[in-house]
Amino acid sequence: MKILRGVSRQMCTSRPEVRVRFAPSPTGFLHLGGLRTALYNFLFSRQRRGVFILRLEDTDQKRLVPGAAEHIEDMLEWAGIPPDESSRRGGDYGPYVQSERLHLYTEAASSLLNTGHAYYCFCSNQRLELLKKEAQRSGHAPRYDNRCRRLQPQQVEQKLAAGVPAVVRFKLHMGTEEFQDLVFGWTGHAVGAVEGDPVILKGDGYPTYHLASVVDDHHMRISHVLRGCEWLISSAKHLQLYRALRWTPPTYAHLPLLLNRDGSKLSKRQGDIFLQSFRDRGVLPETLLDLVTHAGSGFSDNRMGRRLDELIRDFNISKITTHSALLDLDKLEEFSRLHLQRRIEDPQQCVWLCEELKQMVKHTHSSEISAAAVLEPEYIERVLQLRKGHISSLQDLLSSTHSYLWVRPRVSQTQLQSESAHAKDIATAVMQMVLAGGSLVSMERLNSELKQISSRTNSTHSSVMKVLRLLLSAQQVNTHTHTHTHTHTHTQQRDEGAETTAERSTAGAQCGGDDAVSG
Repeated sequence: MKILRGVSRQMCTSRPEVRVRFAPSPTGFLHLGGLRTALYNFLFSRQRRGVFILRLEDTDQKRLVPGAAEHIEDMLEWAGIPPDESSRRGGDYGPYVQSERLHLYTEAASSLLNTGHAYYCFCSNQRLELLKKEAQRSGHAPRYDNRCRRLQPQQVEQKLAAGVPAVVRFKLHMGTEEFQDLVFGWTGHAVGAVEGDPVILKGDGYPTYHLASVVDDHHMRISHVLRGCEWLISSAKHLQLYRALRWTPPTYAHLPLLLNRDGSKLSKRQGDIFLQSFRDRGVLPETLLDLVTHAGSGFSDNRMGRRLDELIRDFNISKITTHSALLDLDKLEEFSRLHLQRRIEDPQQCVWLCEELKQMVKHTHSSEISAAAVLEPEYIERVLQLRKGHISSLQDLLSSTHSYLWVRPRVSQTQLQSESAHAKDIATAVMQMVLAGGSLVSMERLNSELKQISSRTNSTHSSVMKVLRLLLSAQQVNTHTHTHTHTHTHTQQRDEGAETTAERSTAGAQCGGDDAVSG
């Protein structure tokens, strides 16, 4: 590989506008760690009326995952934090995919070669592997010995003319590179003292991360780089590259890691951390945004329940600490219940939820649906209003526990008799009460009449409630693990949610023999 010399160096212009970027590698799909990095960039840009850019760093061609690039932007859009500039949306500073910007990296490498800040390296993979093994045997960290830095110009020209494979390495200086990070404060690393000169341009013409990120951040006029703290030490190399290219570096803010609750790293092998898996399970995007920000810092208080507009308003980059953020997925249901309830209580959002749930019910139960009335918006909205605070997703209402809301339950005479010897009398009395209509005026009236039925049928109130529950839901065992008092309240709320079911059950509970009975 030979690079033409004499390419002019592009000088940096001023950057009055806030421009940030999320720059994932499409070697996998977007997970919660990437979502948090993207979100913090989005919040920072929105607070300052800036621009949020999606740049895909696909220079590691061997590890690319088909469809990952499109999926990343799909998930950002689903999460409600779409980029302002991207390959899909366009912009003035594209292309937004690194493999389409190779000429810029070649120009930068040529500039560094011309000024003596970089050099060709001809060391074979075999030699580099021997250096690595020797360092490991002696208990040292592997590092390149900078051998090719000492080659004479004539030797370099001869090897290039002979077609010897080469890469371009950047000359690290030995001093400490200090800079002020918005999260970690003043920090510095003497990378040249502990590392060998890094490769910045590979033999296939593709750049490594170090060169590509610097070149792209410069040409895209990135003002602030918010990225994971795993790149904190590498920033010293990047600042040296900026200085060598005579460009002004952006301001850095390195975000602490997002870890599992036990302190282990999030891994792509964890199938449950990918956004698509949450979406498939019916988790709302605002739930995930709230969850990942609640796990860490960046806000004056750590309350839960923030929506995106509140996250934008309350975000404060000076409040981000250097401590790792611990993600507790056990709290997901709690967050989900809260945010779903807020959607249900919003009139417009509730309309959309009703339509979505209607389609889900039709798909799940299809021909089993007992009456067209259960697909009416008024009925579905009533179900949502009565179950809010108890369900964490619309899919919960499709479970067997809630099937009675959509499909007429069927129970046998044996099941009814197992609950009470007076089951038939109880069922008849309940239907008469429902047909009369007055009991549905209020919960107080309903409870009063149910107690009267208990008295007339010589049954305990508990027996009446068990029979009623079985008739309306075909369920005998309470699957909730709350206290008795809370369970009773929960059952009452469920029975209230089943009032409309009772209204369409006028033909139910006419028990004879051991045949199945519709509730």
